[in-house]
Amino acid sequence: MLTWATSHLAGGSADVSIFCFLDNHGYPSGINQSFECLLAVGARDSCEAIAGQAFPRLKEWAGDRRDWLFGHFGYGLTAETEPYLAAETPFPGQGTGAKSDPIGFPDLFFFIPETIIELSLTAIRIGSFGSDQETIWRHILATPLLPDAWSDPASNRPGRALIPPFIPRFTPSEYRERVADLQRHILRGDCYEVNFCQEFFAQPADLDPLSGWWSLSQSSPNPFSCFYGLQDRYLLCASPERYLKKEGDQLFSQPIKGTAARYADRPAADADAARDLFNSAKDRSENVMIVDLVRNDLSKICIPGSVRVEELYGIYPFPQVFQMISTVRGTLQPGFDWTDVIRETFPMGSMTGAPKRRVVGLIDKYERSRRGIFSGAVGYVTPEGDFDFNVVIRSLLYNRANRYLSYQVGSGITFYSDPEAEYEECLIKARGILKALGSA
Repeated sequence: MLTWATSHLAGGSADVSIFCFLDNHGYPSGINQSFECLLAVGARDSCEAIAGQAFPRLKEWAGDRRDWLFGHFGYGLTAETEPYLAAETPFPGQGTGAKSDPIGFPDLFFFIPETIIELSLTAIRIGSFGSDQETIWRHILATPLLPDAWSDPASNRPGRALIPPFIPRFTPSEYRERVADLQRHILRGDCYEVNFCQEFFAQPADLDPLSGWWSLSQSSPNPFSCFYGLQDRYLLCASPERYLKKEGDQLFSQPIKGTAARYADRPAADADAARDLFNSAKDRSENVMIVDLVRNDLSKICIPGSVRVEELYGIYPFPQVFQMISTVRGTLQPGFDWTDVIRETFPMGSMTGAPKRRVVGLIDKYERSRRGIFSGAVGYVTPEGDFDFNVVIRSLLYNRANRYLSYQVGSGITFYSDPEAEYEECLIKARGILKALGSA
């Protein structure tokens, strides 16, 4: 399916300016995935909205369309779900009004695909409005294992010579100053934890999105990866994190807080890193704060007493890092639409901090870039109203029209955070992206 998708997206006859490819890269069933890969190509119908009345519009649109839906929720929807009044004047050049968004994904977009292909461990399922399924299947079988241009490992670098050096929005010293500012907010009781992010960008950059995604998926395979395109805007995502999954009346959230670098060539050091992360008082404190926030979010829509923590401080290995992941589960109350579930829980606490409404204001004040689709969610909804959405992190974002390429990384700031260590954590999280681009 993947190889057919690459050739189809590169030059198929259908309109493929809108597509979504979701891949769990064969992670074990403990991740609780329902498929190996899902591909949605072409838009038979779609819904696009900006923050303000986005969720009511989506609910009305989706209510009449009991079909597969694919799409995203951008971080800008916080203006609708977590409105706040800025208590302080932003720094010069900062604040929502002063920040541009060169990538340009809308706050919300969903589409009914023209063609959908699902790959499970035992079967491949093909559905299409416009093409014969047998024809699609024959094309899949006839497609070479890899495009010829990618058979040479040297070609797995997506336009390396055409991507200038990435420029940080913060110098290291400016980043440390902002962390100190946030810690002063924490000290005076404004909040407990803030997820603080920074952007690295390159322009003009000439990237082939398809080969770029292939390279990222090889360098950093993760269970909530996706390749998502909307006209000239592309998301190349290697996310390890689930935002929220609905299966029947059961809801599952798996927030990540706690990161440690891997040592693939040093098994003893690798094992030490995992053990140290599990025993880290700071990481446990960050993790449990977000777990409590998720429990509070789910309690608004779940049957009283049904919300429980199934796993706390789980340590999971990924290509470049270990992550501390907890799992929270609840039973949805009758009468809630799937769009209600997202509206009551978005944005995910792991990308804001706590308390949520206060920290989204601090994020707006101190960060220098609009997050856009970064720290939002991409995923699917089934005809029955079940869904699964990731957290958009560890991602490359590209606007082909203006040749703007960027990635954002962040970490959870607490009173006990060491600014230098937080900056280093950001760089560790970017390793898979830079490896995919052939950068040091």
